[in-house]
Amino acid sequence: MKKQLITMLLVAPLSVLAQPRKEITLSDNWSFSHDKKKWQTVSVPHDWAIAGPFDKKWDLQKVAIEQNGETEATEKSGRSGALPWIGVGHYRRTINIPRKWMHAELLFDGAMAEPTVYLNGEKVGYWAYGYNSFKIDITPYMKAGENLLEVDLQNLEESSRWYPGAGIYRPVKLILTGNSIIDPWKTFIRTTDISRGKAQLDITVGGNDIDEQNSFDIELTDAQGRVVAQQKGVGLTYRGEKNLRLTVQDPKLWTPETPYLYQARIRLYQQGDLVDEVSQKFGIRTVLCSREGGFQLNGVTRKLKGVCLHHDLGPLGAAINKSALIRQIKMMKAMGCDAIRTSHNMPSQMQMDICDSLGMMVMAESFDMWKYPKCKNGYARFFDEWAEKDLTNLIVVNRNHPCIVMWSIGNEIPEQGSAEGRLISIRLQGLCNNLDPTRPVTQGMDHAEKSLDGGFAQVMNVPGFNYRVHKYQQNIERLPQGFLLGSETASTVSSRGVYKFPVEVTDNSLYASWSPNYIPGAIDKADGQCSSYDVEYCSWSNLPDDDWVWQDDKSWVIGEFVWTGYDYLGEPTPYDEYWPSRSSYFGICDLAGLPKDRYYLYRSHWNTQQHTIHLLPHWSFDKERRGKVTPVYCYTDYPTAELFVNGKSQGKISKNPNSRLDRYRLRWNDVKYQPGELKVVVYDAQGNKAGEKTICTAGKPAALQLDTWTQHDAPKLKADGDDMAFVTVSLTDAKGILIPDAGDQLKFEVSGAGSFEAVCNGDATSLEPFKQPTMKLFNGQLVVIVRAAKTPGIATLKVTDKKRNISKILQISVE
Repeated sequence: MKKQLITMLLVAPLSVLAQPRKEITLSDNWSFSHDKKKWQTVSVPHDWAIAGPFDKKWDLQKVAIEQNGETEATEKSGRSGALPWIGVGHYRRTINIPRKWMHAELLFDGAMAEPTVYLNGEKVGYWAYGYNSFKIDITPYMKAGENLLEVDLQNLEESSRWYPGAGIYRPVKLILTGNSIIDPWKTFIRTTDISRGKAQLDITVGGNDIDEQNSFDIELTDAQGRVVAQQKGVGLTYRGEKNLRLTVQDPKLWTPETPYLYQARIRLYQQGDLVDEVSQKFGIRTVLCSREGGFQLNGVTRKLKGVCLHHDLGPLGAAINKSALIRQIKMMKAMGCDAIRTSHNMPSQMQMDICDSLGMMVMAESFDMWKYPKCKNGYARFFDEWAEKDLTNLIVVNRNHPCIVMWSIGNEIPEQGSAEGRLISIRLQGLCNNLDPTRPVTQGMDHAEKSLDGGFAQVMNVPGFNYRVHKYQQNIERLPQGFLLGSETASTVSSRGVYKFPVEVTDNSLYASWSPNYIPGAIDKADGQCSSYDVEYCSWSNLPDDDWVWQDDKSWVIGEFVWTGYDYLGEPTPYDEYWPSRSSYFGICDLAGLPKDRYYLYRSHWNTQQHTIHLLPHWSFDKERRGKVTPVYCYTDYPTAELFVNGKSQGKISKNPNSRLDRYRLRWNDVKYQPGELKVVVYDAQGNKAGEKTICTAGKPAALQLDTWTQHDAPKLKADGDDMAFVTVSLTDAKGILIPDAGDQLKFEVSGAGSFEAVCNGDATSLEPFKQPTMKLFNGQLVVIVRAAKTPGIATLKVTDKKRNISKILQISVE
């Protein structure tokens, strides 16, 4: 009987033994432990450190930050977030592999850090870099039925200059197939020409364990599912790959304004039987950087209006989440931003999928260091052995994403002034160009003279310079490329809703807690906050206005990437020697995702589709401010405006192209504060009244206001266990006016078809944990996050302010 069964298997049709792949996301039923003794059940993505507690002991360092121009080591607290990310972590779960599957691999989108993977007690793989995607063939180690999967991770102290997160913080997939498979990492869809009403696509299809005995069909469909191009019965070479060319008539081009996506469906056959099938979304678009045209998308010159983003999602930590990413990207797009730089790490696939669909261009970055260590246990430990492997994975995993418009091989690399650094640049850039000839390669250089003297900058496809705009002119004169990129700009600092007096432009924003006046160097008496008048920056950096002069006046400056779109955990400059301070002040939005005043400054310049009228500061100061000079700024795209305080004109002014702070802002510097009404009336270029904005002094605290954001543009969530609602909680008076200095302690309760996930108030000095359902308001606001359940129903959020004896209930439909 056994012999007969074997014979039957040998002669059975291939379609019985092999079938198209099955992909399973391994999200639930993981166990996590630090010591392999005490285990807790978690879901992946998971960040073991984000729950805290905050404590400077976790990452206290005595170091000179060379990137900040420091020469003497000083004690730095909060440099990497003051969270317990250092140490080891262990994950395990079972995976079921039915007997019918011949081949299995695990796909990790990222695990922090140095993941070692075991199956059924045997080591099956390792990857050094915590930011990279990698896959492991587990076929030789698997068995039919239940298999024990284990992942060990370690984070060393001083291995990151910011909060890196901890754990399996991106998705893990189990991919089950037959032996002959299409490999998406070997499949490359690229637009080589757009002209005369058609697009030419060159497509490489590759796989594993396939040869001349295999063939494939490829079918391209538009967003409505209509076939726009196809080829059938395409034979493969002995190397298991094939290059072909397809033409799409009347193509719809991918741009940030029209992020149109097509789909390629590839079916693999053996002896006429379907053995594998994959689908790949892609966009039709071209990218070119040149002396003549600058940066061109689809042949159209445009300036990159970009921001830099670290990978943490504020109170969610490094644990990736689709809703949080969509909120982040939509907020930036509404500001007029059209590009992000993944600083300084390789991006997640989920983030790139979202950028594809929403229309956000991307500079995909790889490394923060090469051979020379910026921190004791950083990537320099791995560079020689792993750099080319990591860069290869970055490109082959991501090159079908239309959102990516350039690759970055490094950030502020210390080797930029050496001959060795020049050779490394040539080698890494060459690898990128070979794997993907359709996109240019850049990196961010922070020492202009050094990088130019040694030829480091001259060899780059796109020479990128971090800050120091006053050197742009001398830089361009030495660049054969004929253009340059502001790869990192501004580093202006501010705290949401904080206003310091007198208002002074400064590159040293330290304030004494006992005085409203700026006190240079008063770190021992500081309050840990920067002013939101947007006139403060760092010793190496500048104001947004300075960058825009170069962007607007010089055609050879092809764009910028502002540091940063959002505040992030770690690097609390200028308060990196002050405790408590554990997150950045650079963000255009704060750590909770709430816009600072600076958001509207960028919006007024970048968003050309909608008008902006924004007034600052708030108009609810205490009685000690009455009669004192309180400058008023208006951020608007209109050229002229008149300001009124309680109906009395403060003057009608226009933007001045010859003034540093008045080319892009309207400022009334001598206004004296009086409670009541602050109103601005704006005028267009023809002198016609175009709009107005009014803010009023707040009365007594009376109510809680809850404003809900979800990815569905409605107060509802998907019942998948991952969808999230971001609820902005504001304390207001009876008329709905924000109480801008409120710091009340709030409590949160979530019941029904949802759960409390996290809370954040955007205060860089707050030590309250994100994962506990209570937190103080910061300047009147905070954001609480609700996670959907996996079963439909109603999720109810109750917010309580015991101090005021008020509460508010919000109901969210989970469908």
